[in-house]
Amino acid sequence: MAWPPPFTSFCSYLLFVFFFGLGSRICYGFDIHHRFSDPVKGFLGLDDLPEKGSLDYYVVMAHRDRLIRARHLAASYGQSSPLTFANGNDTLFIGTLGFLHYANVSVGTPSLSFLVALDTGSNLFWLPCDCKKDGCVTGLQTSSGIQEIKLNIYSPNNSSTSEKLSSGSTLCRPSDQWSSASSNCGYKIVYLSNNTSSTGILVEDVLRLVTDDDQSKAVDARITFGCGQNQTGTFLMGAAPNGLFGLGMQDISIPSILAKNRLASNSFALCFGLDGVGRINFGFNGSSDQSETPFNVRQSHPSYNISITRITVGSNSSELEFSAIFDSGTAFTHLSDPAYTFISESFNSKVEEKRHSPDSVIPFEYCYELRANHSNFKKIPSMNLTMKGGDDYFVKHPTALIPTPEGGYLYCLALLKSEDINIIGQNFMIGYHVVFDREKMILGWKDSNCYNDESSNTLPISPAPSSVVSPVLPVIPVTTEGNGNNSHTPAAAPSSYSPKLKSFTYTVTILLLSIFVIV
Repeated sequence: MAWPPPFTSFCSYLLFVFFFGLGSRICYGFDIHHRFSDPVKGFLGLDDLPEKGSLDYYVVMAHRDRLIRARHLAASYGQSSPLTFANGNDTLFIGTLGFLHYANVSVGTPSLSFLVALDTGSNLFWLPCDCKKDGCVTGLQTSSGIQEIKLNIYSPNNSSTSEKLSSGSTLCRPSDQWSSASSNCGYKIVYLSNNTSSTGILVEDVLRLVTDDDQSKAVDARITFGCGQNQTGTFLMGAAPNGLFGLGMQDISIPSILAKNRLASNSFALCFGLDGVGRINFGFNGSSDQSETPFNVRQSHPSYNISITRITVGSNSSELEFSAIFDSGTAFTHLSDPAYTFISESFNSKVEEKRHSPDSVIPFEYCYELRANHSNFKKIPSMNLTMKGGDDYFVKHPTALIPTPEGGYLYCLALLKSEDINIIGQNFMIGYHVVFDREKMILGWKDSNCYNDESSNTLPISPAPSSVVSPVLPVIPVTTEGNGNNSHTPAAAPSSYSPKLKSFTYTVTILLLSIFVIV
């Protein structure tokens, strides 16, 4: 089922709020304009922001009210106030930047804001910093070249609260270091995707947080993070262009640092809304009515690994027991056999639409054809994962809707085959408020629309609508030229890129940017 018409402009508005909020400062002595007023729209150079009084205008304003309300919900659970980012607890799913959820974080003194991807599959939080030649993305530009959004670059020298970590620090692990002649703690992390890595030094500085309650009290947390001087692979192609926020279990992760410093309990929560808007807070331990399953903790490399004991697709059920990692930094779920084959074949047996012929360009194996100008499809089978302990996890969003060059649509089972590691990706988390409780060592989940504490629905009889992969203009990363030079030059585009690339091909290219797992 296609998203309603307001969705496209609604998401465009939210994206520009995120980007243009990066450089925002409090100023005095200037005229104040409504965000949808003509002066503001003229400054942004946009024609698709909602007109006052239009349907889209009321959709966005209602959304704003719900986001404000969402900031005050945590206290209603009787917990001490959780923390969230100073720029707000809302996160945003951005398809053109790797199909990941992003948050606006502020670091340093004076503070700079960064649009970072949220990743429970890795540990280090890093920002583009004192960049080497072609080592960072400094801006995003539309393929037409009309508009460039510049991204902030961090530098320890420009923050009065910054301090470089020495090689003797307890957080400086020899296994993470790279050869360096200085006494600074160098790091290099390689991710399992297309020679993707981040290299630099570890620094300390202040992360700007607030209490996620009615008071929004400022909390400055001193943290350790990566000054990423050189990024490679998909980090230069659009995924996490302005930093990666690792949320893993190791001591270097932000949740671990906040808990160690007694700023928040050792837990955090992510919400993934059906409309692409989510939430994040630290120190939230869940609610008494949430479903739960224990983590499988491996001392050598702890991760959010859980056990699945049964899979049910429609009326087909199988007691397949296996483990999987809950990883928000992987866009689509990856499963190995026999789980992959059971889900795929069971799903295929229940679908009425004609199956699309296998296509090497499309990453998904099971896709189905819809008629031209039709984006609706018949009922698809429900999908449930029974977790260790017996609680059910109903997958609300198992499909992706992709436009074709002929004007029609394909909908695909958004599941990828893995040869070894099982990963529950972000697409299987949609529609849930997911709690990563590292004190009790449990994963919790509850139905949520990410706006209020009421369940978005009961256990579904059929899955929720699939999202449409919109035919949007691709953004081209712009990288640094030289060290410390502020000039901008376009990064080398992927070999498959063409300025006239059809939206379908570009969509499939972006689908392949499913990364950020360290195992």
